[in-house]
This record gives sequence, C-alpha cells and structure tokens, in this order.
Amino acid sequence: MSVHLSIIVPVYNEEESIPELTEWIFRVVDEAKLSTEVLFIDDGSKDTSWKVIKELSEKYAGVRGFKFNRNNGKSAALQTGFDAAVGDVIVTMDADLQDSPDELPELFKMIDEGGLDLVSGWKRKRHDPITKTLPSKFFNRITRWVSGIKLHDFNCGLKAYRKEVVKHIQVYGEMHRYIPLLAKWSGFTKIGEKEVEHRARKYGVTKFGLERFVNGFLDLISVTFVMRFRKRPMHFFGTLGTLCFVGGAGIATWIIGEKLYRQFNQMNPRAVVDQPLFFLALVALVIGVQLFLAGFLAEMMIQVNPKKNDYLVVEEIG
Repeated sequence: MSVHLSIIVPVYNEEESIPELTEWIFRVVDEAKLSTEVLFIDDGSKDTSWKVIKELSEKYAGVRGFKFNRNNGKSAALQTGFDAAVGDVIVTMDADLQDSPDELPELFKMIDEGGLDLVSGWKRKRHDPITKTLPSKFFNRITRWVSGIKLHDFNCGLKAYRKEVVKHIQVYGEMHRYIPLLAKWSGFTKIGEKEVEHRARKYGVTKFGLERFVNGFLDLISVTFVMRFRKRPMHFFGTLGTLCFVGGAGIATWIIGEKLYRQFNQMNPRAVVDQPLFFLALVALVIGVQLFLAGFLAEMMIQVNPKKNDYLVVEEIG
C-alpha cells in the first residue's frame, strides 16, 4: 500500500513530548484516513528520547527512527528524513508540541488537491518572547525582499512538500530556514501559505539562542549567492574581476600617459612611483586577475559537490 503522508520530526531532548505528539498525529491521520509514516530523527539527544522512539516504533507500525552519533543540527535531521521518506506528501514539524497535528489533513489537501509544490505555515499569533518575535519579523521581511517569495514566516517548522521537491533539493548547514528559496530556485514555484496554530511550549525549553539570527543572516547571503551563481560563477567573479582590471589599467595608463606628456613638453614630470594612485591601480590589477582566475577555477569545479554531509546515522528502526 502506498504511503500518503510522511511526517518528519527532528528530535533533540524531547522525551516528554514525543509520546503525546505521536498519539495526537495518529489520531488525526486515522480520522482523515491517510496512510502515514512518522520519521523521528534523534539529533544526538542526551536524554532518553531514543529509548522513547524505540518504544513508539513497537506500539505504532508507522513509526520509524534514525539516531545521529552527535548533534548535527536541524538541517541534517531534515535531510535524513527527506532521503528516507516514501510518502506522496512530506510534512515537517517540530517535536515540542508547538505545532498542531490538527493542521495535517488540510496541509495534505493543499498539496494533493491544490496542486501546490510547497505550503509554509504562518504562525500569525505566536507564544514566544519579544526577543524572538521581533528579530524573526525582521529576517522574514529581508528574506521576502531578497527572494521575492511572499511568505510571512519562513522559519516556521510546519511545512508540507510534494515528494519531488524534497527529493530534488539538498539541505545543509543551517539552510532549513530557507527551504522555500531552495525550492523556488530549483524550479518549484507553486508556493503557498497556511495560517497555523502556534501552541505554547508544554515541556522543556527552547533549543535556539540569539546566535541563530546571526547565522540566519549569513545563511541568507550564502544561499542567495550559491543558488544564483552556482551554475555560472564566472558571471559573478568574472564581472568583478573585469571591472577591477579595467579600472586599474585605466588609472595606470592615465598616470603613465600624463608623465610622458609632461616629459615631451618639458613640464617637469612627477615620478610615477611617487604617486599613491599608481599603487592603488596595481592593487586593482592584481585583484582583477585573481577574481577572474577564481571564476575560471569555479567553472572547472562546478561538477564537484561543494557540500559533503559529515553526519552519521548510527542506528535505525522501522
């Protein structure tokens, strides 16, 4: 029997919440008559989360588990789930019960019947402190401007995907925040949004600190550059290199030409090496050549995978 829905749940020290989450998920999907698998990715938990996942796999036939040897981050967990999922529609959600499984049937319908490639959740009303909500609004606005994707909440963990989307993209580093960008730039442009319930945290504490906003900004720059120029790096490096080289050559030619003109007309010329502008021109020439060579080498290496996953699944169940 084909699987309608694959639900990927990254887990890091969530031993208290995952039994309740699992029971809730299967209650909802059974009522909706959706054949479902739940993939728990234990991201190096230090509590008994993996033991709980094992017990759940014995209780529920649709539960599968993957355990990392260490904490690798959410992107690694999601990519492992994307590789293993077999459902027609894939949903990602957090394990802390802040995402409501009651949203699953409608998310599935928006992909299966609505023809969308990706549906992102929008937590209009959030139960988070202002130290999280204000920076989140800022980064969402920046990401909308850069990507042209009209989503309110790029970082919402509750998202649904057509299977072809997750099998085509590659998530690494901290790029899970920008999966809609990766999908769009890979040709999956039918991206929608659904307002979802954001529940107050019931167990444990948040696993993310303020550093995620700095990392998020750097990742946005990285993903924008990589996705726009990965197929044509010479367009970026070659253009900058050409501008630097032409600018430096123009300045050097003007300085040398001025000296020759003054010499010819017996006007007491100034030595070229006494002019700081000449050395700036030489620097521009050198930088221009280096940038051009960087673009050339990047073109030669374009077939080499630039990111190699360094995480290890040490145990698997289901």
